[in-house]
Amino acid sequence: MYRALTRDIEVTVEPFYLAEQSDPEDSRYVWGYRVVIVNQSNVAVRLINRYWHITDQNGQVDEVSGPGVIGEQPRLAPGESFEYSSGCPLDTPSGIMFGRYEMETDDAETFDVAIPAFSLDTPDLRRVLN
Repeated sequence: MYRALTRDIEVTVEPFYLAEQSDPEDSRYVWGYRVVIVNQSNVAVRLINRYWHITDQNGQVDEVSGPGVIGEQPRLAPGESFEYSSGCPLDTPSGIMFGRYEMETDDAETFDVAIPAFSLDTPDLRRVLN
Protein backbone atom coordinates (compact mmCIF):
# COMPACT_ATOMS: atom_id res chain seq x y z
CA MET A 1 0.00 0.00 0.00
CA TYR A 2 1.01 3.57 -0.64
CA ARG A 3 0.11 6.43 1.73
CA ALA A 4 0.21 10.22 1.79
CA LEU A 5 -0.97 12.64 4.49
CA THR A 6 -1.82 16.27 3.71
CA ARG A 7 -3.46 18.55 6.29
CA ASP A 8 -4.67 15.49 8.21
CA ILE A 9 -6.33 13.97 5.13
CA GLU A 10 -4.86 10.50 4.56
CA VAL A 11 -4.94 8.92 1.10
CA THR A 12 -4.07 5.23 0.78
CA VAL A 13 -3.79 3.48 -2.60
CA GLU A 14 -3.56 -0.24 -3.31
CA PRO A 15 -2.96 -1.12 -7.00
CA PHE A 16 -3.60 -4.57 -8.48
CA TYR A 17 -3.03 -6.06 -11.93
CA LEU A 18 -6.14 -7.18 -13.85
CA ALA A 19 -4.87 -10.09 -15.92
CA GLU A 20 -8.37 -11.00 -17.15
CA GLN A 21 -8.77 -7.54 -18.75
CA SER A 22 -5.21 -7.38 -20.09
CA ASP A 23 -3.91 -8.66 -23.43
CA PRO A 24 -0.09 -8.45 -23.50
CA GLU A 25 0.05 -9.70 -27.12
CA ASP A 26 -1.97 -6.61 -28.07
CA SER A 27 0.05 -4.31 -25.74
CA ARG A 28 -2.90 -3.85 -23.38
CA TYR A 29 -2.18 -3.94 -19.65
CA VAL A 30 -4.87 -3.01 -17.13
CA TRP A 31 -4.62 -2.26 -13.42
CA GLY A 32 -7.23 -1.55 -10.83
CA TYR A 33 -6.58 0.51 -7.75
CA ARG A 34 -8.44 0.93 -4.50
CA VAL A 35 -8.32 4.32 -2.79
CA VAL A 36 -9.26 5.07 0.81
CA ILE A 37 -9.50 8.71 1.89
CA VAL A 38 -9.70 9.33 5.65
CA ASN A 39 -10.47 12.73 7.15
CA GLN A 40 -8.35 12.87 10.30
CA SER A 41 -8.82 16.63 10.63
CA ASN A 42 -11.35 18.49 12.77
CA VAL A 43 -13.22 20.06 9.81
CA ALA A 44 -15.47 18.57 7.14
CA VAL A 45 -14.13 18.48 3.57
CA ARG A 46 -15.58 17.74 0.15
CA LEU A 47 -13.57 16.21 -2.69
CA ILE A 48 -14.40 18.48 -5.62
CA ASN A 49 -11.77 17.68 -8.29
CA ARG A 50 -9.15 15.08 -9.14
CA TYR A 51 -5.91 15.17 -11.12
CA TRP A 52 -3.85 12.13 -12.19
CA HIS A 53 -0.39 12.08 -13.79
CA ILE A 54 0.18 8.67 -15.41
CA THR A 55 3.50 7.66 -16.99
CA ASP A 56 4.12 4.37 -18.79
CA GLN A 57 7.52 2.66 -18.94
CA ASN A 58 8.33 4.45 -22.22
CA GLY A 59 7.85 7.85 -20.59
CA GLN A 60 4.51 8.52 -22.30
CA VAL A 61 2.49 10.82 -20.02
CA ASP A 62 -1.28 10.99 -19.74
CA GLU A 63 -2.97 13.57 -17.53
CA VAL A 64 -6.53 13.07 -16.34
CA SER A 65 -8.59 15.62 -14.43
CA GLY A 66 -12.21 16.28 -13.68
CA PRO A 67 -14.86 16.73 -11.04
CA GLY A 68 -14.97 14.28 -8.14
CA VAL A 69 -14.26 10.56 -8.37
CA ILE A 70 -16.45 7.81 -9.88
CA GLY A 71 -19.23 10.34 -10.43
CA GLU A 72 -19.27 11.52 -6.81
CA GLN A 73 -18.02 14.50 -4.84
CA PRO A 74 -18.01 12.94 -1.38
CA ARG A 75 -18.19 15.02 1.80
CA LEU A 76 -16.21 13.64 4.72
CA ALA A 77 -16.95 14.84 8.23
CA PRO A 78 -14.12 14.57 10.77
CA GLY A 79 -13.31 10.90 11.31
CA GLU A 80 -15.15 9.71 8.20
CA SER A 81 -13.66 7.84 5.26
CA PHE A 82 -14.53 7.24 1.62
CA GLU A 83 -13.39 4.27 -0.45
CA TYR A 84 -13.60 3.69 -4.19
CA SER A 85 -12.00 1.60 -6.92
CA SER A 86 -11.09 2.53 -10.46
CA GLY A 87 -8.75 1.39 -13.20
CA CYS A 88 -5.97 2.39 -15.56
CA PRO A 89 -4.99 0.83 -18.92
CA LEU A 90 -1.46 1.17 -20.29
CA ASP A 91 0.27 0.12 -23.51
CA THR A 92 3.32 -1.09 -21.53
CA PRO A 93 3.74 -3.66 -18.71
CA SER A 94 4.86 -1.03 -16.22
CA GLY A 95 4.08 2.53 -15.21
CA ILE A 96 3.59 4.94 -12.35
CA MET A 97 0.72 7.16 -11.19
CA PHE A 98 0.40 10.04 -8.77
CA GLY A 99 -1.91 12.98 -8.39
CA ARG A 100 -3.95 15.19 -6.14
CA TYR A 101 -7.48 15.86 -4.97
CA GLU A 102 -8.82 19.37 -4.64
CA MET A 103 -10.73 19.55 -1.38
CA GLU A 104 -13.08 22.23 -0.09
CA THR A 105 -14.06 22.96 3.50
CA ASP A 106 -17.56 24.07 4.54
CA ASP A 107 -16.09 27.61 4.71
CA ALA A 108 -15.23 27.38 0.96
CA GLU A 109 -11.46 27.13 1.57
CA THR A 110 -9.85 24.94 -1.09
CA PHE A 111 -6.59 23.03 -0.83
CA ASP A 112 -4.82 20.15 -2.58
CA VAL A 113 -4.32 16.72 -1.02
CA ALA A 114 -1.53 14.53 -2.40
CA ILE A 115 -2.25 11.14 -3.92
CA PRO A 116 0.94 9.12 -3.34
CA ALA A 117 2.96 7.88 -6.30
CA PHE A 118 2.40 4.17 -6.88
CA SER A 119 3.81 1.69 -9.35
CA LEU A 120 1.88 -0.33 -11.89
CA ASP A 121 3.88 -3.49 -12.62
CA THR A 122 2.76 -6.75 -14.18
CA PRO A 123 3.39 -9.70 -11.86
CA ASP A 124 5.92 -11.31 -14.23
CA LEU A 125 7.86 -8.11 -14.98
CA ARG A 126 11.62 -8.67 -14.97
CA ARG A 127 13.60 -5.87 -13.43
CA VAL A 128 17.05 -5.05 -14.75
CA LEU A 129 19.44 -3.08 -12.58
CA ASN A 130 22.38 -1.20 -14.08
